[in-house]
Order: sequence, then structure tokens, then C-alpha cells
Amino acid sequence: MPLTARAFWTIAPGIGEIRAEAVPAPGAGEIRVRALASGISRGTEATVFAGRVPPSQYDAMRAPLMGGAFPFPVKYGYAVVGRAEDGTRVFVLHPHQDVFVAPAAMCVPVPDPVPTPRAVLAANMETALNICWDAAPLAGERILVIGAGVVGLLAAALLGRVPAARVTVVDIDPSRAALAEAFGCGFATPATAPADQELIVHASGSESGLRLALDRAAFEGRIVEASWFADRMPALPLGEAFHPRRLRLISCQVGGIATPMRGRRTHRERLATALSLLSDPAFDALLEPPVGFNDLPAAMPRLLRGGLCHVVRYAED
Repeated sequence: MPLTARAFWTIAPGIGEIRAEAVPAPGAGEIRVRALASGISRGTEATVFAGRVPPSQYDAMRAPLMGGAFPFPVKYGYAVVGRAEDGTRVFVLHPHQDVFVAPAAMCVPVPDPVPTPRAVLAANMETALNICWDAAPLAGERILVIGAGVVGLLAAALLGRVPAARVTVVDIDPSRAALAEAFGCGFATPATAPADQELIVHASGSESGLRLALDRAAFEGRIVEASWFADRMPALPLGEAFHPRRLRLISCQVGGIATPMRGRRTHRERLATALSLLSDPAFDALLEPPVGFNDLPAAMPRLLRGGLCHVVRYAED
């Protein structure tokens, strides 16, 4: 017998609702999952919630198991931790929904040392891992990470493990200094950000942040652009020192595996690696207090305005 699920849908700019829908019995190669928690990826989900996905990017922006179509109504999200019918905890790139059927190949087991709330960071950690693969950091490099959001801090935490690397996190919010320091990194505001940085990761999602990256890069510095500007068109100073300093601007997007590892890791293997990296309890500092799934329509506008990783909690049977 099919079950009835409840799922969060965005139906107009800034408006969401919970809808009931039938969940079929699992077919061949599928499993049924009951959600325990899901994470809100603020940058991408804010763009979807506001209806700002450019028509040219409708296909590229489709989440693997989303429902509906851009701009509305759309069921979007990609960070659910649930329990399969055999009792296994799994991470699935699925929208916010209390029970669903998914391909077994997309259900990645959550390692025992990783608690359920922390496991919702897996999609963001996968992005951070891909950034590191694109960045190809070297021992002893001076590294700047601009933007102390979830992705920026996760990337900084990984880059801080490179031997002798000096990693500085830059953000307009000085309260993020403690988080940067907890991951073994320095902190600076934009005004005090160090110059002559050999590797820069830009994750602020702002034009001013990318301008700062161009300004602080060393000769032949590499700038990994991890933000997505959606329908915005940032104006950049690509004259003056950009060419004499032979700067490299590298696009990074998690939809494709970074070139150094392409053909060596599948998407599932990359996600499994991301989950294993979350065994460190320090990453709990990136989690905001949970919000109940039933409260999501009223809470989503507030959640998308600030904070780090907002966790959605589902009631277990």
C-alpha cells in the first residue's frame, strides 16, 4: 500500500507550504527512507525560494530528486538524513520530505561516529571537498578564504590541514573569528585581509568579496570562485593589475567532479568521503538550533536571512 508523505514546496516568491503526496512502494533498486533531519543550504535555497534561478540555468540547477519545475511550484533541497527500512542511516540528496523512495545508489550510509544533525552538512562538505580538489593547495601556501558561511568555513577547515599552510578567513562579521580559530585558521575583516595570497577561495556570494580576492592575490595567484551569482552580474576590475599579475580565476561547481579527480571518484564516492570527514565534533559549531518540519513554511523566510546551517527536525515514529 502506498504511504502518504508530507513535503515542503515553494509555490511563489518567498512563500512555502507543506503538501501531502503519495509515496509508492519501492521498485527494483529503490529503498524507502523516513527522514530524521534535513539541512537548509542557505545560498542555493534562498535563490530558489525567491524565484531567482535564471531560465538559462533551469536544467543545470535541478536537484537530483527535486519535484515540480522552476520557478514555481518546486520541491527543492538536497540534504536529508533518514533511516532506511533495514535500520541503516543514510544521507540522500532529496528535498525536505518526511518519507520518500529513492534509488539505492543515491542513499549513502552515514558512518556511526557522525551524529544525525551533523550529517546534514554532507552536501556542503562535498562542496568544500570539491573546492579543495579544484584549488590543489600546496604545502606552505598563503591561503585566503573569503566568506565565513558554512561552505567557506568547511573549505577553510580542510585547507587548514595542508602542511605549513597559513589560512586566513575573511568576513564582514567579526563574530565569525571564533569559528575560524576553532578550525585552526586566522581571521580578518575585509579591511585587514592580508595581501600576496597565493590561493584564494571566494565563498561570500558578493561582488565586493570577489573584488577583494582580485586585490589580495599574489603574482600568479589562483582564485577559486565557489559562489554562485544566479541572475546577478558582478562588475569586476579585470584591467589594471589583473593581467600583469597573471591571476587565474577558477570556476568551481559541485555538479561536476573537479578535474584532478574526474574519472577517479564517482559522485557517490565523493559524498561518502565528505561524510567520513564529518566525524570531527568541531563541525557541530556550524549547526543552528533545529526547527520542526511542521514549522518550515512560516520559518523559512527567517532561516534564509542569516545564520549557518539550519537543521530541520522530523518526528520519528
